Amino acid sequence: MSVARAERLVNLVLCLLSTRQYLSAERIRGIVPGYADAPSDEAFFRTFERDKTELRELGIPLEVGRNSMFDTVDGYRIARRDYELGEIDLEPDEAAAVALAVRLWDSPELTGAAHGALLKLRAAGVDVHQSPHAIVEPKVRTTEPAFAPLLAAVEASQAVTFDYRRPSGPEARTRTLEPWGVVSWRGRWYVVGQDRDRGAPRCFRLSRIVGDVGKVGKPGQVRRPDGVNLMAFVASFDSEQRPGQPVRLWVAEGRAAGVRRRATVVGAQEIDGAKGDVVELDLAYPDSAAKWLAGYGPDVVVLAPDVLRKAVRERLLAVAEEAR
Repeated sequence: MSVARAERLVNLVLCLLSTRQYLSAERIRGIVPGYADAPSDEAFFRTFERDKTELRELGIPLEVGRNSMFDTVDGYRIARRDYELGEIDLEPDEAAAVALAVRLWDSPELTGAAHGALLKLRAAGVDVHQSPHAIVEPKVRTTEPAFAPLLAAVEASQAVTFDYRRPSGPEARTRTLEPWGVVSWRGRWYVVGQDRDRGAPRCFRLSRIVGDVGKVGKPGQVRRPDGVNLMAFVASFDSEQRPGQPVRLWVAEGRAAGVRRRATVVGAQEIDGAKGDVVELDLAYPDSAAKWLAGYGPDVVVLAPDVLRKAVRERLLAVAEEAR
């Protein structure tokens, strides 16, 4: 599915879910971004019919009806009672998978279009649900510039080229890759595919890609091999690159759940009168973990190694200096 089509379907769901009225096709055409570009009425209705079929195949219940006896055409809406799920209990690994999917779909493009659709609904006099933020919530997004073009290349089955900086040196080398997928592993994003320069599968960390990602060849020329487990491939690559280095931290009582999930509690300690636990964990890249740990502020204190403690302290001092 193209990005434009996915955005249009999301906008359509938000539109029909956010109103208690039945909306005619013409009114939807003027409200939902993506339909106004249709070159003719016939083209719009063809697209709209395909989108309705797509939503029904996805299990989204569309209601068809009229608001009053004076309406001359049918309208559409999505009833919340049929759309919303009941309470679901997820295992920790299942919850992590769902959270990752939400982070992936929560792009600035989709979020902006969703808010735009709600604003158009209100401007058109449509009764919009009073809590639109219950539908779309802001989530953590990837900040890697290479993420969007690489994801688009995967969807288009098209090879790419980019300059890549290896951890062993500052120089960047040009790589040509047939991308199979983009995955997140331990807080970092990787692209996996066939490296044409080496004639073998490789994965590349997005934060080390320098400059723009270019396209090579035509779309549809890349084929992902059957049975490839991208996550397992990245995990194997990550463990081979560098063995984990032990880190000892102090974590405030009841705080920093993200750290606690990956760490082992080895003792208890008070710092400046605050109760907490001493935890240990292995970090493959302790230098890059400074930003992650500094994000917890006073809830996490690095006890060892000294290099990591100083790196976190410098980040916190820089933030304090900017706040003055």
